Amino acid sequence: MSWVTKTLSSTIGRKLIMALTGLFLILFLTGHVAGNLQLLKSDGGEAFNIYAKFMTTNPAVKLLSYLTYISIIGHVIFSIWLSKTNRAARPVGYGVSTPPSTTISSRNMGILGTIILIFIVVHMQSFWYQMHWGDIPFVTYDGVEYKDLYSIVVFAFQNVWMVIGYVVAMAFLAFHLSHGFASAFQTLGLNHAKYSPAIALIGKIYCIVVPILFASMPVYIYFTQS
Repeated sequence: MSWVTKTLSSTIGRKLIMALTGLFLILFLTGHVAGNLQLLKSDGGEAFNIYAKFMTTNPAVKLLSYLTYISIIGHVIFSIWLSKTNRAARPVGYGVSTPPSTTISSRNMGILGTIILIFIVVHMQSFWYQMHWGDIPFVTYDGVEYKDLYSIVVFAFQNVWMVIGYVVAMAFLAFHLSHGFASAFQTLGLNHAKYSPAIALIGKIYCIVVPILFASMPVYIYFTQS
């Protein structure tokens, strides 16, 4: 296990773990936003409730969920670890107001990540916890009973401050992804003059489209279900 210890104790190893967990979470976001688009269907929540039951009962999906939880925790822990290491290595700070070749997103990844983490906690308490242990009504489709998570989501997004908070959090997510997407590939050594421009373009599109899709859901529900 010495290689594990060496990996976890080295800066390069920690950055590698950050990159791998980050890319895994990007894949999770892709699947999550695709599934949550069921909220936009005009079927009274049937498609979303069926999707929610599948996501909480399918063994393979449950395994992926555990990997997602581990990735979130690992991503947070190693980001804090790296930040402390970087500060210790540069206690005086930069001689100019901003370091060279950096962006607003890259300079504030810690702040962005902290805000997103707070959002994740609130989000999971509002929906994930409710789905598993909350007092949720049931609905029946074709003789099969389902938890009506759709009604919980609609109720939550009747609160304008909840909607605003969600939209703002997605803006922070967009900034976080704008740096993290390309940075992860670079850390893995997948930066090449031939492929890097394409990766950068895909990253820019992704960090705009996915947060907008997430943000559109509470806005849509607020204005159509009020």
